[in-house]
Amino acid sequence: MKILTINCGSSSVKFQFINLATKEVLAKGIAEKIAENISLFTYKTKDFTKKKQEMLIENHEKAVQTIIDHLLDKNHGVVKNIKEIDAVGHRLVHAGEHYSGSVEIDDDVIRVMEECAGLAPLHNPANLKGIFAMKSFLPDTPQCGVFDTAFHQTMPSKAYLYALPLEFYTKHKIRRYGFHGTSHKYVSQKAAEYLGKDMKDLKIISCHIGNGASITAIEDGKSLDTSMGFTPLEGLVMGTRCGDIDPAIPIYMHKEMGMNIDKVNMILNKRSGMFGLSGISNDMREIENEIVKNNNPDAKRAHEVYAYRIKKYIGAYTAAMNGLDVLIFTGGVAENMPILRAETCKDLDYLGIILDKKKNDQLTSGIIELNTESSKVKILKIPTNEELMIALETRQILQG
Repeated sequence: MKILTINCGSSSVKFQFINLATKEVLAKGIAEKIAENISLFTYKTKDFTKKKQEMLIENHEKAVQTIIDHLLDKNHGVVKNIKEIDAVGHRLVHAGEHYSGSVEIDDDVIRVMEECAGLAPLHNPANLKGIFAMKSFLPDTPQCGVFDTAFHQTMPSKAYLYALPLEFYTKHKIRRYGFHGTSHKYVSQKAAEYLGKDMKDLKIISCHIGNGASITAIEDGKSLDTSMGFTPLEGLVMGTRCGDIDPAIPIYMHKEMGMNIDKVNMILNKRSGMFGLSGISNDMREIENEIVKNNNPDAKRAHEVYAYRIKKYIGAYTAAMNGLDVLIFTGGVAENMPILRAETCKDLDYLGIILDKKKNDQLTSGIIELNTESSKVKILKIPTNEELMIALETRQILQG
């Protein structure tokens, strides 16, 4: 089975075309800066790379058309007929409490996503644009959705309820939902395979650290608790998102600083996090460069805050599970930033977490064990592969 995976953001569409018989990525790429004056398109196959070609991509439908045109291209395409695309698997963000697993997309799924658009205003509308675009170009091809929130539906009420009037939950479904579920599920399964253990026998903390970031406590193979909440704003310090703050701060920003609700929302989501705290960038590669090469005090302080928040969650989730067997670092930042892993694991030896400096400094790809021999906790760097997980889930749905 050959499956096209689609990840639609507000101004981008990432894709991979995967042959599940061999798990080979036949083609992949991204359309970026959709609806801007100059858009960018990258397309890669085993034998060909088109590097960030500048073009005009007016909307998500045009982006999907560009993807399909490249897959069918007579010189560098990977299919001769559009029917060779057996299914489309979408990364979808928010479905509230409606789904605890992946689904085949139908009118009911679309209705649920529209209902939940207010819970993920940056994500659900973009996801829906991708679904509608695919429907127009591949009307006879089944489409499936893998929700970020689905993996976290196993959380107990003590973890997902907020201490608000209960009717806020019963009537309006205000609760912790969690995100990055596809990634957390994938890397925890890979950890169990690597260690030759059953998932049910492991207490795992998965740290998915990218521009967006979250941590999940996984016990008995299920999500027990996770750092993102009602929206993807809660939890860790992120690239541009503030993470945990005093809930009174937005009220203060509105009443005392004269900001309207839209401006408060924009600052918390797009002008905070590492971007706001460092005054440098939301790109952790630039932050790392400022620390290592320039000893920049603003970059160092922001990085300390960033790592400290991760450390606090590791401690909290170890307590919640009454122990820890595996600590996973995944996501673009966690996989590629040794100084973050070192700062996070520093002084956690009382929990049995002891990082090996030489192993941590390795640039080797694949699954890497980063702990010392004396560490009671396995520390693993595992590259996430949400696209493969989406493709596998899509196949499973279609095969019943």
